[in-house]
Amino acid sequence: MPHMTPELTPTRRYRGAEAEERRAQRRAQLIAAAVQVYGERGYQNATVKAVCEAAGLTERYFYESFANSEALLLASFQTVTQRLLHILVQAGEAAGHDGAQQALAMLRAYFGALQREPRSARVFLVEIRGVSKLVDGALADSLDEFGGLLAQALLPPGRERDPLLTAGVAGGVVHLAVRWIRHGYSPEVEVVARTALQLALVLAHAPAPAPVAATAAAPGFSP
Repeated sequence: MPHMTPELTPTRRYRGAEAEERRAQRRAQLIAAAVQVYGERGYQNATVKAVCEAAGLTERYFYESFANSEALLLASFQTVTQRLLHILVQAGEAAGHDGAQQALAMLRAYFGALQREPRSARVFLVEIRGVSKLVDGALADSLDEFGGLLAQALLPPGRERDPLLTAGVAGGVVHLAVRWIRHGYSPEVEVVARTALQLALVLAHAPAPAPVAATAAAPGFSP
C-alpha cells in the first residue's frame, strides 16, 4: 500500500489560502481602480473594461469578484465610507472629552479628507446617488453612521438621539460639502467645519425625542 506523506494536506491548504489572498488582492485592485475611474469620468461614463485597464487586470477577474458594475460601485462606496468613518473616529478620540471639540475635530477631518481625496469624494457624494434602491440604502446607512458619530459626541451620556433629526443633520452636512466642493473647496476647511458645527449643535440643543404614538391616517391617504 502506498505511503501517504503528511505534507499533502498542509500543502493543499497553503495553496488554497494563497489563492484566496490573490483573489482578495485583485478585488482590492479593482476597487481602487473604480474609485479612480468613477472620480475622473463618473460612474455612468465608466465601463468594466476601463476599470479593468486601470487595475491592470483582465475582465475575467472582474467577474470573479463582482456580478456587475453596480456591485463594484457599492463595494467602492463602502470602502471609501469605512475609511472616512475610521478617520473621523480617530479625530474625535484625539480631541479630548469636550463634545463640541470632538464634533469639530471630526468635521475638520471630514472636510479635510474630501479635499485631499477628490476622487473618493466624488464617489462618496455624487456618483452614489440614484443608481438603485440597493445603493441608495447604502447611502442612507452611511449617513446614519455619520450622524451617529456626531450625536455620540454632542449628546450627554444616556440621552437617546432622535434618528430623524440625526439624519437631517448628517444630510445637511453632506449638502454643505457638495456645495463647498462645487465652489472649489472655498472657504478653507476650518471655516466650513465651524459652519457645519453650527448645524451639528442642533443635536445637542434639541429636546429629547417624544415617544412615537399611533396616529390616524391623513384624509385622502391610505396607510
